Amino acid sequence: MLRKTKELRHAKLSARDGKIGHLEDFYFDDQTWTMRYLAADTGDWLPQRKVLISPFAVAAIHLERHKAIEVNLTKKQIKDSPSIETHKPVSRQFEAEYFQYYGWPYYWPGPLLWGPLEAPGAFIPSAFPPEPHPRQAPEGPDAHLRSVFEIIGFNGYQVQALDEVFGHIEEFIFDDQTWSIRYLVADRRHWLPAKRALLAPQWISWVSWPEARVYIDLDKETVRRAPEYEPSKPITREYEEKLFTHYTRQPYWEMQGASKSSQEKQKAERGNF
Repeated sequence: MLRKTKELRHAKLSARDGKIGHLEDFYFDDQTWTMRYLAADTGDWLPQRKVLISPFAVAAIHLERHKAIEVNLTKKQIKDSPSIETHKPVSRQFEAEYFQYYGWPYYWPGPLLWGPLEAPGAFIPSAFPPEPHPRQAPEGPDAHLRSVFEIIGFNGYQVQALDEVFGHIEEFIFDDQTWSIRYLVADRRHWLPAKRALLAPQWISWVSWPEARVYIDLDKETVRRAPEYEPSKPITREYEEKLFTHYTRQPYWEMQGASKSSQEKQKAERGNF
């Protein structure tokens, strides 16, 4: 299911044995455009501490009656987990200790989106027995983890088309199975009546973090004529097909299918030797 980040902000976070706070932010990997962590505000429970929750730990997301996210961990597990300093970037060393602590596979060295897995929900503990010695990871800050709400913020990062700056990023939409970011919502209200457009991460040339600007490899007119995104309506596959047809780009679901076929072929070839 596709989820909107703003809809989930401030959702209550519940461990197996009680509430732990609420969702304050998401950290995403700007190389793969994948949500890697939920950042929790734990209030008075763990004051002055940044608590990160991996999608590996998310058991369920509820939006029907109340905003809530169930976490398949105990409060003691979270309290005893490796601590990260509040005002420092997430380092790879911290991530290594964090994943070792919970017994989850690293997401960064493997061939798939989550290391050896396509999605966190595919994790089976028995398939990843504890290693006799800690795995090594490079030290230093990980420059590829970014805050979602820093980008969409009050005004949001500007969007730079090939021929003009227009609008700004006001929302992220992600797949809650793989946690891949599928779209960024661009506000283009000064192009009435077409007010908003969806932009896939694959159409982004690069992001200038110092300028707070997202550069896309599309011209203004192409974006202006794109199927309008209406936040009040669900994103259907029919709408997505029209969107990708308009931009003459390969849909992400076809790319996923090709990737899986390639992986299966490689496994079969390895099995013949």
